[in-house]
Amino acid sequence: MTRREFVNAVFLPDGQSVKVRAGTTVLEAARKARANVRTRCGGVAGCLMCKVSVDEANRSGLSEPTAAELRKLGPLAEQGTRLACQARLLRDAVVQVPEDPLKAAVRKKLAEQAEEDLW
Repeated sequence: MTRREFVNAVFLPDGQSVKVRAGTTVLEAARKARANVRTRCGGVAGCLMCKVSVDEANRSGLSEPTAAELRKLGPLAEQGTRLACQARLLRDAVVQVPEDPLKAAVRKKLAEQAEEDLW
C-alpha cells in the first residue's frame, strides 16, 4: 500500500483553507473549501471562467500548465494565472480567487451608500 500525501490549499481573499490529496485540481479543492471559483464548462478548460492567480512563491505548489491552459491563457500563464480546473495541487499553496462580479457590485453599492449623508 502506498502512503497518500495530503496538501493544504488556502483560497484568498476570504482565507478558506482545505486539506486534500496531492494531485487534486484547484477547482475540486476550492469546492471542498467552499471558495467561490466560477465555472461553466464542468472542468474541461472550455469556458475560461475558473481563472485564479498564484504568486511566484506558490507556483511550485501546482502542476505545470497543461497544453490546454497554455493555448487558452496565452501570456497570462506566464504571469501566474491558472485555470483551476487544470492546475493540480502538488504541495501546499495559496491561491487568489477573483471576486465574484455580483459580490463586487453589491460591495461597491454598499460603500457608496455608506458615504452618502442620509440624515
